[in-house]
Amino acid sequence: MNSLTGKTALVTGGSRGIGRAVALRLAAEGALVAVHYGDNDDAAKQTVARIEQAGGRAFAVQARFGDDGAVDRLFESLAEGLASSGLAEGPAGGGLDILVNNAGIGSVNPIAQVTPEEFGRLLTINVSTPFFVIQRALPLLNDGGRIINMGSVASRFAVSTQIAYNVSKAALESMAPSLANELGRRGITVNTVAPGAVRTDMTAGYNTIPEAVAAIEAITALGRLGEPEDVADVVGFLAGPQSRWVTGQTIDVSGGTYLGPIATA
Repeated sequence: MNSLTGKTALVTGGSRGIGRAVALRLAAEGALVAVHYGDNDDAAKQTVARIEQAGGRAFAVQARFGDDGAVDRLFESLAEGLASSGLAEGPAGGGLDILVNNAGIGSVNPIAQVTPEEFGRLLTINVSTPFFVIQRALPLLNDGGRIINMGSVASRFAVSTQIAYNVSKAALESMAPSLANELGRRGITVNTVAPGAVRTDMTAGYNTIPEAVAAIEAITALGRLGEPEDVADVVGFLAGPQSRWVTGQTIDVSGGTYLGPIATA
């Protein structure tokens, strides 16, 4: 039996990139996966189709984060999807076992060019939305459940052109210890996964430039960019039973980026 058979997961931003890899990974372990997406209906359908073709179960839920009422729409869509899958909202009827807050946006501006509108949108989508998604999910989350937030190693690096993004990811990571402490008596773990540079469409601005890739590889102990599956495998571990004694932590999944000078032969 797969480790997540009988479990239900919600993956925000689950239609592309790291989110898609996470959705595929959790479904491969037996979970019923709610694949959240914002605008790209085709990408969500493709993710659900890939899961079903592999013998898994999934359904798409749509909500455009950053818009008024987005969290309400997310959970309305989730309730419909659970009902159509034979599950009702709430612990007695199934509810949720795994919440992965993956949806987020980036920024490539130094502080002098960050507008109040950009900064506000970053905080809304990267911090406020996952905060209130968790708040809404708590009544549905079964005891022994898992909350996994997608942070970034950017929160501990000095990269001037990501300053607003770095601030938002640092704020997101700060949630885990307090939530873990509050929810621990229910057996619910709360952790943050912090990827480094990963090949996705969100990072296409630099991962398609050979010089940029070479620069990142030169400061990474394992000498390469990450793939979405590298991150998804860690999320899969944190979502499963073997992570039961890990909570309140930020797990670096960067291949050893910025550990120090790279040894040469």
